[in-house]
Amino acid sequence: MEKSNLVSICRALDKKEVRELRKWVNSPAHNQRQDVSDLFEYLATGQNLDSEKKLEKERVFKAIYPDKTYSDAEMRQVMHFLLRVIENFLVYNELAKDEVRSQTILAKVYRKRQLPKLFQKTMEVGQNIQQQQPFRNHQYFENEFFLQFEQYTYLSGLGRNAPLNLQEVSDANDVAFLANKLQLSCIMLSHQAVFKTTYKLQMLNELLTYLENNPLLLKVPAIAIYYYQYKAMTKPEAFEHFRMLKQEIFENGHLFPPEEMRVIYLLTINYCIGRINAGIDGFLKESFEFYKNGIQKNIFLENGVLSRFTFGNIVIAGLNLKEFDWVENFINEYKVYLDEKHREDLVHFNLARLNFERKNYKKAMQLFATLDYDDILMNLVAKTMLLKMYYELDEFSALDSLIGSMKTYLQRKKVMGYHKDNYKNIIQYTKKMLKMAHYDKEQIQKLKQEIEATNPLTERKWLLAQLDKL
Repeated sequence: MEKSNLVSICRALDKKEVRELRKWVNSPAHNQRQDVSDLFEYLATGQNLDSEKKLEKERVFKAIYPDKTYSDAEMRQVMHFLLRVIENFLVYNELAKDEVRSQTILAKVYRKRQLPKLFQKTMEVGQNIQQQQPFRNHQYFENEFFLQFEQYTYLSGLGRNAPLNLQEVSDANDVAFLANKLQLSCIMLSHQAVFKTTYKLQMLNELLTYLENNPLLLKVPAIAIYYYQYKAMTKPEAFEHFRMLKQEIFENGHLFPPEEMRVIYLLTINYCIGRINAGIDGFLKESFEFYKNGIQKNIFLENGVLSRFTFGNIVIAGLNLKEFDWVENFINEYKVYLDEKHREDLVHFNLARLNFERKNYKKAMQLFATLDYDDILMNLVAKTMLLKMYYELDEFSALDSLIGSMKTYLQRKKVMGYHKDNYKNIIQYTKKMLKMAHYDKEQIQKLKQEIEATNPLTERKWLLAQLDKL
């Protein structure tokens, strides 16, 4: 039972949901079986959910049916009934969150039952709620379409001469479709770049042409943001698209819910990273501006948690711009939003990284040396920074030992091809620099050219800087 869907769902419920669900389970409208209520109460006790032994079917069965002999069929049946009751509760709660859609469905019920006064009153309530919505994203226009279509269905039943709102239905449908299509296309493009797959973006060229011939549609933020996002992603060298995208985000970002703005910000930051990797000046600052803005607005928090990857990327962006004080404040202020199981390692790792950039090598080495990260790439980044510090401090014995351990680590761990090649290259060129004679300018120049031509090599800039000192 411990691995059942029922137990998984119960573990995912918070305290408020458990309280509300208890009322739901005990209502005859939703459940008329006492054994279902008893099973819920058994599982609602947190200590029972946390104990594998207490979730043994025979033990649970005994708690529900104290006078019965264990029956697996009966046990599976009561679990099924409770699961169905909980799922109905979750569906109801999710639908109830969208008040406009709920009012539209209620209006549909009244229309089908030929209750015109109640239909009109419900539609008026739905339209008022719709206009008071704080967001104007694709969901707003989808709801506008459903409202307009329900009104059309009602009007069309009044008779042939009744004026119809078909234009409003069509307009709302067009905007919802365009916003959805552009949003999905941007996400597909991003996924395509990361996972090296190919998607068919059907009808998109025709839609882009249509938008460019009907520029008034670009006044709709739900369309404009994704239009400029798509254009920036597909024509990265045309900075005008990025400029317009940035303007739309900062002027109209409040019209989108935080979870959608998180996607928009991350897509935009990925564009900036692409321009940084292409050697275009100014985009490191642009990405940092988006990170800072997103942090101020809590856009990067998901269910109150800040992704460890986003946390690390923000630190890197700040360090690259030498915003050391800001980074230190960020680490201390936002560490509470990290997942608890990763928090301590991430904080120590990023503080070590900060001290490294501040040239406080003694403190950085102390932090790095005392930590053992489960994350392979984090481990390799830490070892690489130790390598750089040992080299710059002329601690060649420690450096030689570290290089040996890094080679062994790369052989033992399943490191992805790109990363394995990168760290092999870092080790190789560090060893070559150690053997390089200071007076041999010809060999130094030859090694520089070799480093310039090698990919992947994330520490190219540092390696070249060390050769310049020879």
